Amino acid sequence: MSKDRHQTLGLSDQDVIEMFETMLLARKLDERMWLLNRSGKIPFVVSCQGQEAAQVGAAFALNREKDYVLPYYRDLGVVLAFGMTAKEIMLSGFAKAEDPNSGGRQMPGHFGQKKNRIVTGSSPVTTQVPHAVGVALAGKMEKKDIVTFTTFGEGSSNQGDFHEGANFAGVHKLPVIFMCENNKYAISVPIEKQLACEKVSDRAIGYGMPGYTIDGNDPLAVYEVVKEAADRGRRGEGPTLIEAVSYRLTPHSSDDDDRAYRNQDEVAEAKQKDPLVTFATYLREVKVLTEESEKEINDKITKLVNEATDYAEDAPYAEPESALTHVYGN
Repeated sequence: MSKDRHQTLGLSDQDVIEMFETMLLARKLDERMWLLNRSGKIPFVVSCQGQEAAQVGAAFALNREKDYVLPYYRDLGVVLAFGMTAKEIMLSGFAKAEDPNSGGRQMPGHFGQKKNRIVTGSSPVTTQVPHAVGVALAGKMEKKDIVTFTTFGEGSSNQGDFHEGANFAGVHKLPVIFMCENNKYAISVPIEKQLACEKVSDRAIGYGMPGYTIDGNDPLAVYEVVKEAADRGRRGEGPTLIEAVSYRLTPHSSDDDDRAYRNQDEVAEAKQKDPLVTFATYLREVKVLTEESEKEINDKITKLVNEATDYAEDAPYAEPESALTHVYGN
């Protein structure tokens, strides 16, 4: 990475430190949830590990005061950047009453929080894509200066929801950004068995929008392309398809054994390009991060994660009757 790439992109030293902190918080929360799962305290984890750079780089390129995000289940970095707290993430993991996503009724990773314009996700994959298009359409009809941003895995790019959403957005020139987080595996299916085309971004031309494939391990590369896409959307020039290529460093979820379908040497090789390590290296090179400040950040985040874990573990579960809230008319 060249010397002061972030300043060329209009990012201050403080901005990139905040990006690094958000990536690190996502990673540390995720690692803690695996430990809690393996010790029998929380039922399920679906990881962001390896994809934090794409998530945080993109979120920082949006207007976090007014844009809408429709994340997929791995997008811990996006929702933290948009205002969810470590405590709220842990409440969701423990399925407690205060969980902002669903009051403890939905699986972890099904994010939703009205005040931060995080539109709730569902378990069938890719349903968030047409929803993002609908929010963008509503924004355009109401003449609001908003962009919607939605993410999905490369497996989801084969679903009908993606194609219908992309086609509608292209026809109506809607301010929506489609970001595929290509982590090379749809659960156990490798990319070469999912797509006949070379890149997910090759699909953009069929829907009349530009398509870009970028290094998803580089938060600054992602920031640059998402910022351009957001500006295009605000100018009324329509949607953009972005493919951020990274690698899923964990099994698909805490219920999956990835040794059954991928070589562990491949995983070890991917860890050499861990975005947390490479971004920290860049920040040290440009003298934004020192040994001392890195230790301070690590200590601060460890404290945050510990406090969030303790709070969520002690918090009350929902009343059994609440299982029917918002399901039937009262």
